Amino acid sequence: MIIALFPNESKQSSLSIASDLCQYLLSRQIQVVTEDRHTPFLKEAIPLSQIDPAAISFQISLGGDGTILRLVHRHPNIHAPMLGINLGSLGFLADIPLHDIYPSLDDLLEGRYTIQNRMRMDGFTSSGDRSFAVNEIVVHRAQNPCLVEFAIYVDDLYLNTFTADGVIIATPSGSTAYSLAAGGPIVSPELQAFVLTPICPHTISNRPIVLMPKKQIQIKYLSHLLPLEITYDGISNFTLLTDQSLTIIVSEQFFPLVNLSRHSYFSTLREKLGWQGKLKI
Repeated sequence: MIIALFPNESKQSSLSIASDLCQYLLSRQIQVVTEDRHTPFLKEAIPLSQIDPAAISFQISLGGDGTILRLVHRHPNIHAPMLGINLGSLGFLADIPLHDIYPSLDDLLEGRYTIQNRMRMDGFTSSGDRSFAVNEIVVHRAQNPCLVEFAIYVDDLYLNTFTADGVIIATPSGSTAYSLAAGGPIVSPELQAFVLTPICPHTISNRPIVLMPKKQIQIKYLSHLLPLEITYDGISNFTLLTDQSLTIIVSEQFFPLVNLSRHSYFSTLREKLGWQGKLKI
């Protein structure tokens, strides 16, 4: 078995924890690979450049949800399931707490897990720019000092014209990220859906909408103002000019996430969102 270990060097403890994990995995007869720049710290790990990406069994991320998203975009040719160890605070993709690392790794190595194939989206503009997103695609007014106007079509059928700061198109995975902060609903991650959430719309009756992923969403920029900014997972950035459009479809590729039996999505929700309800029997 080959496991790719990805520390986040911006987290103070990440490299030290990664070094310990590397030794632990090697003691279990697991081959460890890491990005070439991290091999001075993980001395017995194999540089990623020397490994066929298809040979990797699992990826382990040490950081938070942002770390996982950056890895997915930086290494799109690695399709191995991801296990996220959370070194931050709020993490829904990286749901393994620091105190539970080694029991969680034991579960992984002993097969006590399932793989959840999370939905991804593809987006492409009428000018030819394209990328993908695991969490969300955001169209934002960027440097415009005022609200902007854009029309949204679903399968070429006119939905509405929005005057707002922008709009978020989220996957179920991304429904607990920016979309949630903008007032969008929480969508169970095993569902296939688009969550369309306007950002600060001028009309308060403009509410989030959940759409089937078989639909194609098109956003056309109407205002004669500065370009809009399109951001994929907060990583890839493009611009949208007046009269240009962005089309979003469900991707043919999934984001495979390891789901351990010792952790549940609902317990993560309760913990991360600070829900205080108590079970009464």
